Amino acid sequence: MANSEECCSTQLIDGDGAFNATGIDRLIKEVKLGECGLSYAIVSIMGPQSSGKSTLLNHLFATNFREMDAFRGRSQTTKGIWLAKCAGIEPCTLVMDLEGTDGRERGEDDTAFEKQSALFALAVSDIVLINMWCHDIGREQAANKPLLKTVFQVMMRLFSPRKTTLMFVIRDKTRTPLENLEPVLREDIQKIWDSVPKPEAHKETPLSEFFNVEVVALSSYEEKEEQFKEQVASLRQRFFHSIAPGGLAGDRRGVVPASGFSFSAQQIWKVIKENKDLDLPAHKVMVATVRCEEIANEKYADFSGNKEWSQLEEAVQSGPISGFGKKLSSILDTCLSEYDAEATYFDEGVRTGKRKQLEEKLLQLVQPAFQALLGHIRSGSLDKFKEAFDKALNGGEAFSVAACNCSESFMALFDEGCADAVITQANWDTSKVRDKLKRDIEAHIASVRAAKLAELTALYEAKLKEALSGPVEALLDGANSETWPAIRKLFRRETESAVSGLSSALSGFDMDEQSKGKLLSSMEAYARGVVEAKTKEEAGRVLIRMKDRFTTLFSHDSDSMPRVWTGNEDIRAITKTARSSSLKLLSVMAAIRLDDGDADNIENTLSLALVDSTNVAAKDRNITTADPLASSTWQEVSSSKTLITPVQCKSLWRQFKAETEYSVSQAISAQEANKRNNNWLPPPWAIVALIVLGFNEFMTLLRNPLYLGVIFVGFLLIKALWVQLDVAGEFRNGALPGLLSLSSKLVPTIMNMIKRLADEGANAAANDPHRNPPLASKNFTNEGNASSEMSSSASSGLTESDYTSPAKQD
Repeated sequence: MANSEECCSTQLIDGDGAFNATGIDRLIKEVKLGECGLSYAIVSIMGPQSSGKSTLLNHLFATNFREMDAFRGRSQTTKGIWLAKCAGIEPCTLVMDLEGTDGRERGEDDTAFEKQSALFALAVSDIVLINMWCHDIGREQAANKPLLKTVFQVMMRLFSPRKTTLMFVIRDKTRTPLENLEPVLREDIQKIWDSVPKPEAHKETPLSEFFNVEVVALSSYEEKEEQFKEQVASLRQRFFHSIAPGGLAGDRRGVVPASGFSFSAQQIWKVIKENKDLDLPAHKVMVATVRCEEIANEKYADFSGNKEWSQLEEAVQSGPISGFGKKLSSILDTCLSEYDAEATYFDEGVRTGKRKQLEEKLLQLVQPAFQALLGHIRSGSLDKFKEAFDKALNGGEAFSVAACNCSESFMALFDEGCADAVITQANWDTSKVRDKLKRDIEAHIASVRAAKLAELTALYEAKLKEALSGPVEALLDGANSETWPAIRKLFRRETESAVSGLSSALSGFDMDEQSKGKLLSSMEAYARGVVEAKTKEEAGRVLIRMKDRFTTLFSHDSDSMPRVWTGNEDIRAITKTARSSSLKLLSVMAAIRLDDGDADNIENTLSLALVDSTNVAAKDRNITTADPLASSTWQEVSSSKTLITPVQCKSLWRQFKAETEYSVSQAISAQEANKRNNNWLPPPWAIVALIVLGFNEFMTLLRNPLYLGVIFVGFLLIKALWVQLDVAGEFRNGALPGLLSLSSKLVPTIMNMIKRLADEGANAAANDPHRNPPLASKNFTNEGNASSEMSSSASSGLTESDYTSPAKQD
């Protein structure tokens, strides 16, 4: 028989019972069994030793199992179990050639290996061929009876969910027709089934529940070879499409997928060797578990090394990716589809469970990238929100409107980004990231609101400070009875203006009334604080202010001109007025009076205790009264509004009087000096004495007028010296300093005057060279003119000295 395919075979289990895992894996790869899914069939053959099993298989399936050499005698040919691919048969069919039973080579161990191999064949095969000799049918002690007992006994150890086809191949058929042989064979089979011990669950179970029994007969290969080959070729046709419904292997309920056949066969043989009951449904689950896990691991590894996924994973670290969810979903779907394609024939429960595990592992692998993408979307949305929000505010949009619009817009933008990033296979909740974005936006809005409110508050506080500080300082500087009413009026006006402006500015912030009222109240409190702080500051300098006011009033007249103490001024009245005004300033700064109900008697108390107390004490020195300033508080004034306590006022007044006494004494001294300067005439008795005693001298002068001229010239010279030396000014600081100063200036001044006279005489001679020198009268006239000019100059100097001297004394 010609074969279009090369036969592949291997020893599956050797004579010692060792499973050849490497050989079966190599065979499966060569025949590509793993790609067949459920579209494959396993055929095995049992029968007595040297009954022609290998020969039958080689002719039926075009295999190359070793056959017995009849010329060398009848002996064991096949040892263990061999596996080969049937050539030219669809679907892919693997056939197992089992070691013959009842062989002399194994001896006592024959029964054990016979049962193990039979159990293994029934567990993995869809079709079991039982090779029998025709002359054994109907015999009680024939060789087929032990074999069938073995088959049925081991079948009880299988909890198989499907039927196995038992095909009895009658060899060396005689002239007896098959129609007559088959009933006898079926009767023998039924008897053997009935005689086999069964578990309680299968006491009444018919043979048909476990097996589909088929009977075929073949002529003798040695005597009728051609007829044998024709019958084998006819039988071969029955193995084509054997897995189709109604075929020899049509029941596919318990079949193991082709990719798990090697592992399944190895585990079945392991259980059989350990002499355990073989639970095929549980075994099927176990095989499915192992194979599905292997497939899942392969697909996970394939996904991990997927180039497209690697590119996505790398790109998402640096920023958001458009279409991320769609691309990744496609890659995941491809991976899971490949798993489904390879694991589709395994147990559904196991397959589904492993698929779920694979999906979870894949999603766990991609979740960091997904979270990173959500982070980029969140941070990007937040940055864009901040930019748009600042732009809206800078454009003049109301704060609350801008916050609401921008918040809604960019939360919607985030939702769009999340929808684009969503992975179809995952049901991940993005609400936490969304909530975080919302919290971040709300926090930014709150921080901007706080900054804007602080900016507005600072702006109006600066305006308030500017509007209150300077005017309050000026009002306190000119302290009088109207100072605090003016400060209150100024305070109310500026505070109302600031509060009104701030209230209008806050309308765009959509604030609740409580928060708004709190801000406005703080603005009022700030204004009050500005006034109080400025008042406290000025109160700290009250002594300087009092001295300045006293100096101003004491040293200047009503026209603000400096006083010249001529002797006509009432220094006592001026001093009292200046001190009263300073006391007024002290009383104004002693307490804060910002509220309309603030009324006190501080000014009267200070006036009675500090100004009028001297007069009262002078009138009645024997009456002792309590000191109203011996206290640390003012009546009707709280301690929080007290700036200067009564005790401090008394101390300040004492210090003020001590520091202003000098100015008063200086004024008195200047007035007395002025009086002395103006009293230059001698007493009347001295004048009478001068007239009586100087009558002779006066007459002498009248008789000789030349003396008068000499005296007049001397007078002019003395007056010029008086003016040049500023004698009055030099003696202003005392007699001794004046004498010392005049002594040092006298000689230089005389020399300077002589030099000036000489220069004027030389200039006059140079201007008129032809004038007659002997004219003494002319020279005398000129000298007289010069003397007149000198006299005029000295007079003007004296006059100037008279006006400037009091100023210098002041």
